[in-house]
Amino acid sequence: MREILTQAYYWISAELTTLLGFALAVVFMAYIIRQKRSPASTLAWLLVVVLMPYVGVPLYIFFGGRKVSRMAAGKTPVYAGLAHRTAPALDLDAERLLRSFGVPEAKPGNAVEILETGEEAFVRILELIDDARVTLHVTTFILADDESGRAVLEALTRKAAEGVSVRLLLDDVGSWWLRRKALAPLLKAGGRAAYFMPMFHLPFRGRANLRNHRKLVIADGREAVAGGMNLTASYIGLLPDPRRWRDLAVAVEGPAVADLEWLFRSDWKFATGEALADLRAAPGVDHPPKKPDGARVQVVASGPDVEGDPLYESLLSLIFFARRRVWIVTPYFVPDETLVRALVLATRRGVDVRLVIPRRSNHPVTDYAREAYIRELYEAGAEVLLYRPTMLHAKAVLFDDRLAVIGSANMDNRSMFLNYEVALYLFDEPRAADVARWIERLAAGCTVYEPKPGGLREIAENVVRLFAPLL
Repeated sequence: MREILTQAYYWISAELTTLLGFALAVVFMAYIIRQKRSPASTLAWLLVVVLMPYVGVPLYIFFGGRKVSRMAAGKTPVYAGLAHRTAPALDLDAERLLRSFGVPEAKPGNAVEILETGEEAFVRILELIDDARVTLHVTTFILADDESGRAVLEALTRKAAEGVSVRLLLDDVGSWWLRRKALAPLLKAGGRAAYFMPMFHLPFRGRANLRNHRKLVIADGREAVAGGMNLTASYIGLLPDPRRWRDLAVAVEGPAVADLEWLFRSDWKFATGEALADLRAAPGVDHPPKKPDGARVQVVASGPDVEGDPLYESLLSLIFFARRRVWIVTPYFVPDETLVRALVLATRRGVDVRLVIPRRSNHPVTDYAREAYIRELYEAGAEVLLYRPTMLHAKAVLFDDRLAVIGSANMDNRSMFLNYEVALYLFDEPRAADVARWIERLAAGCTVYEPKPGGLREIAENVVRLFAPLL
């Protein structure tokens, strides 16, 4: 009798477990379909949930949140109510499109400096910190307890002790390994530090995905360094290091920095609840730019705190409008199907499409996932270059001779649709020429991509492509 009951128990348990898995799969399928995701991302999540419900459902709960996440919805949209402002300052389709999302207009009269190395960026960041009179606002994905990270922390601590208002915002995932006691001197000197969307907090849903990937160092609301460089020796440092990753940043001084300051205040209020004062009327910050050169700069944020996807939509539009060239530098190239198709069509109509990526990145999975995409570009006639000397972490896009885009966003679905990102649109021919020359110098350290032959390999690449939007 016991044996019969045991068998019945296992049979009923198996049936109930199967029915529960099926029910969970159906519920989450319906929920995924309702979300505003790209078709490729929707298909990838549906496949995972249907084929492996006991794995797919927990993965979706932990990693699947996007703009509908309850936690993300608690952050006030940075461009709320701004979509109907005055006419754009530039008669350009891209600027007009961005303005339709409420993105502030491109500001003229900015001094812009392209920081091509980690050594240049390190020196410029320390100079910016040293020159601050009233406030220092810093946000970064990674702050490490190494010589470069400690140097930045020590500089911030000195300014806090001098009475400068120092606010340091760290992403909880990116700066996970930073010991809290490393921040103690800064806090003791009067500075403040906070972690963006801590992982160990209920509810967990979406917290692993919705990361603050923005990198900003802002002094007095008038000077800033932005781009892709984290505050660690792998990116920045006083002395050259052949192992240091190749990255790119921009130093900006002038009216556009107010938009970066506005973005920081929004992030800081979400993380801490503290509403920082608007610096435009603050005493002591009215010094003019040191080297005004008239560059027009537009600050474009993206992420769960932005209605729509202005960064992605504008890049896509710019690819369609490009007439001479589209040069892309990115560490990870796992875009959505529409963006790849736009690049293929641009290549076929005669636009010089160039993609520069690392030969091997620090994420082997994304290297394999990118193969189907770069093979498609190669077959269309685009030039794909593999950077060999070290890890390439820079993010830049050059359109024709008039616009360079530099920021924190990678050319992948995570940066385009999930993370909190920011980019600077430089509507300035001299700066675009600087970026073009920098890309040419990168090309000197590259080899030309050639796809590896084999029908089975190509089939495997296309299978992986189905799940690439989840990376």
